[in-house]
Amino acid sequence: MAPFFSIIIPCCEVAAYVRECLASVTSQSFGDWECLCGVEDSKDDTEAIVREIAAGDERIRVFNHPRSGSCSATRNVGLDMATGEYVIFLDGDDTIAEESLARIAAKIKARPGADLYPCVIIAYTEGTSEREVRENYPPEVSPAELTGVEATLFTAKFNIYPCPMLQLTVFHRDFLLEHDLKCIYGLRRQDSEFSPRALYLAKRVVPLHEPFYLYRIRPNSVSLSAKGAGYFHKDFAVILRSLFAFHAKVSQEPGFDRRVTACWERQWVYVLTSKWFSSLFVRKIPRAERVRTLEMLFDHGTADFDALQRGASRARRMAGWWVKAFLRHPSLRWLAEVFFTWFYFPLANLKNRQ
Repeated sequence: MAPFFSIIIPCCEVAAYVRECLASVTSQSFGDWECLCGVEDSKDDTEAIVREIAAGDERIRVFNHPRSGSCSATRNVGLDMATGEYVIFLDGDDTIAEESLARIAAKIKARPGADLYPCVIIAYTEGTSEREVRENYPPEVSPAELTGVEATLFTAKFNIYPCPMLQLTVFHRDFLLEHDLKCIYGLRRQDSEFSPRALYLAKRVVPLHEPFYLYRIRPNSVSLSAKGAGYFHKDFAVILRSLFAFHAKVSQEPGFDRRVTACWERQWVYVLTSKWFSSLFVRKIPRAERVRTLEMLFDHGTADFDALQRGASRARRMAGWWVKAFLRHPSLRWLAEVFFTWFYFPLANLKNRQ
């Protein structure tokens, strides 16, 4: 009989943490689960520790994968191997809360059949007392159930850019398979590309308001490390290119809600302008690198971006014009940076404070 949960755990150079991670799963009183541990080539004892623990628990399966630089590959392979009804993504340096699987399972059984069950993440910085609650559906205002379109519009009310982490949500495996939802190979920050698509495609979304995932923030993690100043910049180019194309596709389908275009335009143009033109990134990433990654983003032209911006506010349409001017006209690049630094962002910040 298939297990209730499939827990997919990418493991790469997490020897200092993976024993605690797996203990947080095996110590749960709710035992109807399988655990799929994808071990990428590591310089430490990650694989030895994982295999030692797996040898004592037949519910844990281990597979190897070449070093890929992100969690995408092992998440995808784990999903292909999974047999459970519901899928949980857990990273090898994080943990889940005590008895959380029993609480989540009980809530799912009380409201069965949804595609997505969003929960709550408790993020903490290693070695400090800092804690942050990450939840996209505040319980005091959240409906008990939403469609994917309703959920997309709801989260936009409270966050200009809602938390995209895959670990935030318990997924119905059949839903992921039906829509062939996978992470882009080698992509860091893959959650930012995956989650908007999954949320939109869902027929039923049932927020559980369950603080089950304990997210460890550490300086040398895969999600925070970088091989160069523009490393994540390349990732965001891939993310936005994929999302623009996704909007171009679904916006042509019968019954598409144009409010979704407005929602995504606000969120994704915010990412585009902040990652390429905010003072932080202008200082951090050389102009030539920002031009190169912008060329990656628009390597098939700007038609998908233009479609997203139809109906946008005049200020954001102007921002889009300057993005394209920065890309196409070298002589205007300095002026584009002046526009964003001295006009666009100050006015946006002023509006947000009002």
